[in-house]
Amino acid sequence: MRIKISLAQLITISSPLCLLVIWEFCSQFSILDPRFFPPPTLILKTLIQMGESGELFHHISISLRRIVLGFLLGVIPAICIGLLMGMYRYFRQFFSPIIMIFMPIPTIAMLPIILILFGIGEFSKMITIAISVFFPVAINTAAGVANIDKIYLDVAKNYQASAKDFFFKIALPGSLPVMLEGIQMGQAIALLTIVAAEMIGATSGIGYLIWMNYRAFLLPEMYVGLILISFFGYFFSLLLRGLERKLLPWK
Repeated sequence: MRIKISLAQLITISSPLCLLVIWEFCSQFSILDPRFFPPPTLILKTLIQMGESGELFHHISISLRRIVLGFLLGVIPAICIGLLMGMYRYFRQFFSPIIMIFMPIPTIAMLPIILILFGIGEFSKMITIAISVFFPVAINTAAGVANIDKIYLDVAKNYQASAKDFFFKIALPGSLPVMLEGIQMGQAIALLTIVAAEMIGATSGIGYLIWMNYRAFLLPEMYVGLILISFFGYFFSLLLRGLERKLLPWK
């Protein structure tokens, strides 16, 4: 079986490879201080060693569980509220001020309140992610409903579509393109949030791995954590783009 690689794919692959080669060269010849910027080959060796010891997979599994559960905890109510805001004026008037008040506040700034309310256990970290994901998804979902072509609304009105039919056959599919953009944004914010939350109040996870190795000046181990976050961000983005192609084949 022959695998064909397009020019665009080659260019996409070449850019990070070029960056790694330049980094390796500069670190090996001390153009960059190797104490602070260890060569990628050393970071790769460290990653393999941490994987063999089991330490790496321990931190990955904990962070992924927090991310997935916190993401779902934020996305599901955000979609429901966003759809209701787009469909009904009174819902929009009720929720809009609340969202506008809390959305500008960085989630990490709310972490002390979250810890007071939910303690320092796993649930508080999931709530932190859920809050950070909620706002972009809710706003994009409401905007997606508001941007549905008026002709579909007129058809639903003329055929006296029930609220259930309008919700599942017009509002939900009509808002999907914009909603998925909000979910894409939410997954990136979730990764940023979990790293910050694990740096502040955790004893495990990728954020904890980064912070503790930085404090111990074990920089190759710290860069392993940074690379993991970058990898999962790219991986989740690919998954969501694949989901978008399945749900929106016409886009």
